Amino acid sequence: MDTTIVRILFKEKFGTEGMLFFSPGRINLIGEHTDYNGGCVLPGAIDKGILAEIKPNGTEKVRAYSADLKAYTEFGLQEEDKPGEAWAHYIFGVCREMQKRGAQIEGFDTVFSGDVPLGAGLSSSAALESAFAFALNEIFNAGLDKKELVLVGQKTEHNYCGVNCGIMDQFASVFGKEGNLIRLDCSTMEYEYIPFNPQGYKLVLIDSVTKHELVDSPYNKRRQSCERAAKAIAVNHPEVKLLGDASLEMLEEVKDSISEEDYMRATYAIQENARLVDTCDALKRGDYETVGKNLYATHHGMSKLYEVSTEELDFLNEVAKECGVTGSRIMGGGFGGCTLNLVKDAYYDTFIETAIKRYKAKFGKEPKVYPVTISDGSRRLN
Repeated sequence: MDTTIVRILFKEKFGTEGMLFFSPGRINLIGEHTDYNGGCVLPGAIDKGILAEIKPNGTEKVRAYSADLKAYTEFGLQEEDKPGEAWAHYIFGVCREMQKRGAQIEGFDTVFSGDVPLGAGLSSSAALESAFAFALNEIFNAGLDKKELVLVGQKTEHNYCGVNCGIMDQFASVFGKEGNLIRLDCSTMEYEYIPFNPQGYKLVLIDSVTKHELVDSPYNKRRQSCERAAKAIAVNHPEVKLLGDASLEMLEEVKDSISEEDYMRATYAIQENARLVDTCDALKRGDYETVGKNLYATHHGMSKLYEVSTEELDFLNEVAKECGVTGSRIMGGGFGGCTLNLVKDAYYDTFIETAIKRYKAKFGKEPKVYPVTISDGSRRLN
C-alpha cells in the first residue's frame, strides 16, 4: 500500500518522522464454522491492510490520527483513560493488553490508514490491532512472541471492543506468509504453512453489498445443534468431544435420536472438516481443480445444510458456475458479505463483467470487486 499520505500527514501533525508498520487483512479459503466444532481453518494474509507510522513522544499520552476518518484523539495509558471514540478503542486496548503482559508502553504519536474494504469480511479490525501490537512490541522492546501478539489482538476485541471473536483473524494477520495459507487449529494454536501458488488463476472477492438482519441469533442456534449432535455421538464414542472428532458413519448411528435440523447442521460440519483436509492435500500437490470443487461443495453445504446463505450469494455462486469459474463459495459466517472465487486468468474479465451486469439487473445494485493476493503478515517497512 502507498505510504505517501500517511508520511505527509505524520510530518504535518507531529513535525517529525516515525517508523512504518503494516499488518494485513485476511481471507479464509475453506473451513467455515469449523473452529467452534473442533476443526481447523485455512486463512491467508492478503495484500490489503493497515499502515501505521509511529514514534514515541516522551509523554504518557497517545496522540492518534485516523487518516481515513480524518479524526484525531488523545488518551492516557491507564484503564480510566479509555477514549470516547470507538476507532481508538482498538489502539487503547492493544496498549492495555500489552501492559497486562508486562510491556512498558509509553506515550507515542501515530497516523494510520487502511485499504482493507470495511464490511467485506476481510478483518480490518484484526489488521489494526496486529499493526499496533507488532509495532509497539518492537518500539518498546516488549519481547512478546508472535502468539502472544495474536492474543493481545483477540483480548482487545473481547475486553475493549465488545466482540467475542476467535483467533483466526489476528493469527492470519501476524503469521501470514507470501505464497502460503495457514492450516490452523484454533483450539490449540498449532499451525502448518500450506503452499498456495495458483499459477494461471486469480483469487477475487465479489461483495454482495448486502447484510441481512440476524434474527434469533442464528449462529448460537447452529452451534447448539452441533453440540447436541456431538453429545449424542459421544454416548457410543466417548472419545468424541466435538464434531471435529466425529465421522459421518458415527453421525448415521444417531440419526434417529436427533432432530432433522441438528442432523443437517452436523453433516455440514463433519463434511467441511473433511473438505479442509482434502484441500490441504490438493494444494500440496498443486491440484487447484480439486480445490475448486471443494469450494463449490462448501457453498452448497453452507446454503442447503447449514442454511447461512442468501439469495444474492447463491445467485453469485450460480453465475460463477455458468462462467466456468474453478471454485466459488460464500466467505465468512454467512447472511451477507462476499463470495470468494478462484478463477482461471482466461475467464477472469468475462466473469467479472458478467457478474456485475447480471447482479445489477437482478438486485438493482452493483457488487464490489476485490482481487486479492496472498501476502506476508505484520512487518516493519522502514
